[in-house]
Amino acid sequence: MSTKICCDNDQSAYLCNMSISTSDSYHISPWVIMLAFTVFVGPFALSFHMHYPDEMYYTDAAVKMLQKGDYLTTYLGSDELRFKKPIGTYWTVLAGFKLFGVSPFASRFFFLVAGALTVGLTYLAAKVLFDDKKIAGLSALIMASNPVLIFSATRSIPDVLLVMTMTASAVGFAGLIRFGDATPKKYLWILYISLAVAFEVKGLPAAALGGFGMVYLLFNPWKKISFKTLLHIPSILVALFIALFWFVAMWKIHGPTYLDSFLEDQVGTRVASRYLLISQNGFLAIGILILIFLPWVIFTFSSVRKSVVNLRKDNPTFFWFAILWGLAILAMGAMTSKFYERYLLPVAPVLAILLACILVRSEFEEKRIGLKITSWFFLVVNSIVLLFSLWLNINLGAPFLIYAQLLIGLLILLYLGRLTILGRKLPKAISYGFMLLFFMISSGTFQISLPDQGQQVKAFAAQEKIDPTDKIGFIGNLHTSSKIRIGLGTDYEMIDLPSQGYRDALENYNRLIIEDKYLDSINVFGFQKKVASLNWASGAIPDLIRNAGHADFEQTLMEKGQKYYWLERIED
Repeated sequence: MSTKICCDNDQSAYLCNMSISTSDSYHISPWVIMLAFTVFVGPFALSFHMHYPDEMYYTDAAVKMLQKGDYLTTYLGSDELRFKKPIGTYWTVLAGFKLFGVSPFASRFFFLVAGALTVGLTYLAAKVLFDDKKIAGLSALIMASNPVLIFSATRSIPDVLLVMTMTASAVGFAGLIRFGDATPKKYLWILYISLAVAFEVKGLPAAALGGFGMVYLLFNPWKKISFKTLLHIPSILVALFIALFWFVAMWKIHGPTYLDSFLEDQVGTRVASRYLLISQNGFLAIGILILIFLPWVIFTFSSVRKSVVNLRKDNPTFFWFAILWGLAILAMGAMTSKFYERYLLPVAPVLAILLACILVRSEFEEKRIGLKITSWFFLVVNSIVLLFSLWLNINLGAPFLIYAQLLIGLLILLYLGRLTILGRKLPKAISYGFMLLFFMISSGTFQISLPDQGQQVKAFAAQEKIDPTDKIGFIGNLHTSSKIRIGLGTDYEMIDLPSQGYRDALENYNRLIIEDKYLDSINVFGFQKKVASLNWASGAIPDLIRNAGHADFEQTLMEKGQKYYWLERIED
């Protein structure tokens, strides 16, 4: 079998141990994987099947920007200033609103795109490192089936933008690792501009990872990069302008007070100082890091030691870069006062490339039984979800598009089943089977989550022909408030009232939207009351599913569902 070795001294080949013929026959187009990611995750992402609480900070601010015409200052739904995050995520939401209008689809569109681009950039980084389509394709498949990336691509929060920009920076690092001091200038441009945009998305974590990577390049003992090579003045100056523009603007407009809020979030409340908490977070981070790469890590167990040793010898520069970047993110996660799995995401693509190289070296495709079992597992789970979704939609009624989605899901399921039976392209079948779960789930949660409260209040306002000129006070769950604010759009100004002391502010509002559990806490005398939104309450989901298709379903929903009321002051 002819082979090429992935070695720092062989820049022309730069391949991991594998046959050329196998590599050529295994070509996977990154565009196809990116399209599959978008299609499978899109239905779940582009409507509020699930809503993450932190999304309200960015969508509320983007609506306020449109209403105030100030695209630099970020506001909460209560009209208070908020400077805890840089401007990048706010502008991403704003771009969606500008392009498509204010809607759930628009709020998340570019975040879904960022998730797909992360998959493509993972492929590109691996291709630059190894010039091998098999490793690049497998890296992209591993990343496309990463659950943290998928969930992050369905939320309008910074994490998916951070991983996209850090993966783009990894392309720059890959060029430097491969070519050394002979690196083409385009990789320096990619590196610095990507890190600058990452800084405008998340702040100090991006700077820490980028700085760590450059220090590694300067001092690693295998292929040091000279300071002169890294000191590319044009790209550095452009990157500094991008990274610091918003911070300088805020200093000029609002003074140094904004910086206190930013630093408190970046290094104050998030950094833990207790050793026990650091240890707990560290072990939790390690466990989650392994879990998010399931089932791929399972296929490395039998021959991982030999593959790792060989890779470490043949390409120590990349091997230790990936390991140390992984350790850096684990340390940063351990130091937080509260750990979230999404904190590990920025280095997941680099670790996916490392895992792909180990898998290729260990000839994991020869473990056909394990690959088939894994693929069958996802096929069975998808089948169960499809049958449940079909039953639920038949009993509750659904539009044609939902049945079309179920039919498309069934056809894809049959295609993946055929690949599994024939034992062909099993890694692709596994990755696509995992992503397909989200496509299937969205057809079932359609009944539970949609239309969301924002779309229901939007329809209520249109039906009641409510004049948008008067302010609306909101009392209730704030992330529901953000959905309602998106539903009402820029014509209506809605202000979140404080959770404590909201009664004192009621006299300032002739219109209120109030969650049912708060209704008894205020005096509704003098107000006309109507139900503006009725949804499945989380605690009532089992009862509602049991009653699906029964005559008393609507009564059960009215009794146990979550309501938001529209209160309008009656004129004397």
